Amino acid sequence: MQVAFIQAGWQDDLYGYIGGIVRENKGTLLKIGGVADHVHLLAKLSPTLAISDVLRIIKTNSSKWINERKDVNYKFQWQPGFAAFSVSESQAPVVENYIANQAEHHRTKTFEEEFLGMLKKHRIEYDPRYVFEQEIVE
Repeated sequence: MQVAFIQAGWQDDLYGYIGGIVRENKGTLLKIGGVADHVHLLAKLSPTLAISDVLRIIKTNSSKWINERKDVNYKFQWQPGFAAFSVSESQAPVVENYIANQAEHHRTKTFEEEFLGMLKKHRIEYDPRYVFEQEIVE
């Protein structure tokens, strides 16, 4: 069974571990936060690496780290996809505040609602068939 559940008991350690991965890849983690089913990062990334490569490295290494923990008795796996948005320096404080208040934000809005709202707000066209992985029931 695969579960994408970040436990509060090791959430801060996970965030620190992700920060280390970002640093190892010539980046700077400015803010990290989230809830049980997803994480937001505000980071300055090296222009020599593709965003998709950095996120693949973060997801692969952090999944391995979580699954090697003795207090995790399930198989952790991140969702297959990701989203990345560029942010101007002037908007960084707004994004930091948004990330810091994820728990409160998600009391009224699901991850799916949040993500689709971001796409609509920034006028990003998308095909709903490809936004979230759908479980096929036969």
